[in-house]
Amino acid sequence: MTPDQERTTVELLHTARGSIFTEVAKVIVGQQQVVEEMLIGLIAGGHGLITGAPGLAKTLLVKTLAQVFDLSFQRIQFTPDLMPSDITGTEILEDTPEGRKLVFSKGPIFANMILADEINRTPPKTQAALLEAMQEHQVTVAGKTMRLEEPFFVLATQNPIEMEGTYPLPEAQLDRFLLNVVIDYLPEDDEVKVIQRTTAGPGEKVKSLFNGEQLRQFQHVIRQVPCAEDVVRFAVRLAAASRPGQPGTPAFVKEWVSWGAGTRAGQALVLAAKTRALLHGRAHVTFDDIKALAQPVLRHRVLINYRAEAEGVTVEKVIAQLIDHVK
Repeated sequence: MTPDQERTTVELLHTARGSIFTEVAKVIVGQQQVVEEMLIGLIAGGHGLITGAPGLAKTLLVKTLAQVFDLSFQRIQFTPDLMPSDITGTEILEDTPEGRKLVFSKGPIFANMILADEINRTPPKTQAALLEAMQEHQVTVAGKTMRLEEPFFVLATQNPIEMEGTYPLPEAQLDRFLLNVVIDYLPEDDEVKVIQRTTAGPGEKVKSLFNGEQLRQFQHVIRQVPCAEDVVRFAVRLAAASRPGQPGTPAFVKEWVSWGAGTRAGQALVLAAKTRALLHGRAHVTFDDIKALAQPVLRHRVLINYRAEAEGVTVEKVIAQLIDHVK
């Protein structure tokens, strides 16, 4: 991109936040922080993990964002009997003018935005089918490697209740998600609006504001946002302080944490903070950007131990104390 194109893209991104919120609000009531965190994940080019109870519009929110950015969308319902080929596709025998031959039939992974619904309900073998796609943006089937459409995102949902019969994601796969966004119940007034809207006639249609190419340009320009060394160092120290057994680790981490965040957490903090800065109309990253994104970036990378669970300590509480501890 030329400097003029970058400048135009930055100006477009500065005004994008308000217009995107307006379109999403046609379908989704409230949840401003959730929408912003998911928007940050998309523009940063990262995958997202969405945790929330049933009926909180997780699927609807993802589909709405796909419409706003005019992206092809596929939903995969993860079940215990789902096979890797159900995701990537498989070769089938077809009759052709040249005779019978194996033809590759693409699976739902060949779309811009993939909603992996209830990803923790499928066995590890099928979960692992997403690993190559998420990291390399490609799949290998029958010895052939095929590139996926760009831009490419995986947004996976987890149901925090009914954990019987589920397969928790391993730490290596959790670390590949840029953010873990938690959707909670709405306040009473917002819930009333939801019921009034969904029990009435058809609502407003969501407009496509951008396209995949513009989204890729957004991803390019956010990496050009300057971030002072002090801010980067703060992100690094925040991640490092979560690791038990390291020099200088705070006492509460040694007491409550079994596994801390790795280097990828610092990368995610800085990249997401750059995106947040541009969305808020700033051309530089502040400490507040890092603090605002510490919870969604770290909550799936910091694992608390049995003692913390017995004492009623949540991972959110540990991260809040880390923010207060690291100067």
